[in-house]
Amino acid sequence: MSASILVVCTGNICRSAMADVILRARAAERGLDIVVDSAGISDEEAGNDIDPRAKRVLREAGYPIPAHSARQVHEGEIASYSLVLAMTDRHLRALRRRAELDGQGSDNVYMWREFDPETTAAEDLDVPDPWYGGHEDFLDTLAVVERTVDAVLDAAIKR
Repeated sequence: MSASILVVCTGNICRSAMADVILRARAAERGLDIVVDSAGISDEEAGNDIDPRAKRVLREAGYPIPAHSARQVHEGEIASYSLVLAMTDRHLRALRRRAELDGQGSDNVYMWREFDPETTAAEDLDVPDPWYGGHEDFLDTLAVVERTVDAVLDAAIKR
């Protein structure tokens, strides 16, 4: 069985969608057989494409922009991934509750920034939410995702 990663944010149109695109691209560059998907803890954006501002920074950084349809985490799916990565502490708590409701463990659920090489243990582990900001906020989110992606891929392979 190949390694698999699910990245989760609020609505699945900004942070998790960006991480999904970058993980797929980096895995392909490295020749890794890893299944990557993304979802939201909410269904408020279900069916929507990646936020146009996120698309812009991804495109400017040289990433291909795939078709995307935002979705909510499905009942019972958490246990099917090697790693499930929450973008914030709020998402982490929601994922652990979902796993508990599903009668599954959550030992595969982590914060994205737990793998960030620039994070210290005492630091806030939330990936910045660019939704209410401007272009610079999306660039900040891109930077966090890009500097962490290789460590995430390495962790998924080890699981």
